[in-house]
Amino acid sequence: MTDTPVEAEAPVIESEVIETPAVVEAVPAPEASNVIPLPMSEVFSMPKLEVPTVVRDLAEKSVTQARENYEKVKAAAEEATDVLEDTYETARKSMLSFNLKAIDTAKANSDATFEFVKAFANVKTLSEAVELQSAFARKQFESLTAQAKEFQELATQLSTETTSPLKEAATKLFKDFKVG
Repeated sequence: MTDTPVEAEAPVIESEVIETPAVVEAVPAPEASNVIPLPMSEVFSMPKLEVPTVVRDLAEKSVTQARENYEKVKAAAEEATDVLEDTYETARKSMLSFNLKAIDTAKANSDATFEFVKAFANVKTLSEAVELQSAFARKQFESLTAQAKEFQELATQLSTETTSPLKEAATKLFKDFKVG
């Protein structure tokens, strides 16, 4: 034997080009004796699984609890809506009375000023004018002090009447949710 290297030839793989038609024709299903036709309702139906009783009971309990919580939240929302409507109505009435009081005060101050101007027009001496002016200023200062006190009381009443229903509703709501 001679030690001459032998060159191995690489295998040649021939590939065939398969031409496919442009239109694909429907191929009929092979007729086999082992194919059982199923009704369409069974083809897409889910398999019947038995849900464990514990899981079913837990799900029912969760649904019941969710309904109860929904009812609580719904009742609280309805109550809050009623309280807000009542509060807005109270605030509207209170602001109306506050504004009417402001108009009455402005009218009283205007009337006092016109009376002063009429009296001042009839003054004969300077001392009479100074006395009239001093008396008017003192009277207006007292009137302004009384009016400011009335407005403060009215504003406090307005604030209390407007916010107390909201405070009571919030307190009740938090108490109901803590107990429940």
